[in-house]
Amino acid sequence: MNRAPDVRLRVPTDEDAIAWHRIFDDPEVMEFHGGRSAELSVYEELTARQRRHDAEYGFCFWTMLDADDQVIGFTGAQPWPHESFGPVGEIEIGWRLARTHWGQGYVTAAARETLDRVRRAGVPTVVAMVHSENKRSIAVTQRLGMELEELFTTPTTKAVGHQYRLNL
Repeated sequence: MNRAPDVRLRVPTDEDAIAWHRIFDDPEVMEFHGGRSAELSVYEELTARQRRHDAEYGFCFWTMLDADDQVIGFTGAQPWPHESFGPVGEIEIGWRLARTHWGQGYVTAAARETLDRVRRAGVPTVVAMVHSENKRSIAVTQRLGMELEELFTTPTTKAVGHQYRLNL
């Protein structure tokens, strides 16, 4: 079995918004997230919201750092952010990784750390919402032991997604 890569999670900083904007400005990374990078202001709001989540809940979408302390993405958990569809009231686990780090085990290692942290915070169950064609993320849910709970259609793009669940 391959050794998990060295990965560290930290609460996102203001500067991480710039790093996220830069590393997610890749059509392959954004294929299942609208196809293109969001404006910097979206990442500024996202990192600020994650700092609030960490302060309130003890978990968030943390900035993911490699062994050289370079920002390579995020992973973590947050309350499901939509009121109009999906698992309203649930805790969602999620991730996004720079293309240069795909296929090396970073997301799985960071997601396992996330599960440990949310379990310690008292969260009994998490969900993952994954585009039905996102084979890489589906593989991560399987490595984490998550089970497919239901299929859904997103209200904006009409894409089919999978909702996975894991009881902690």
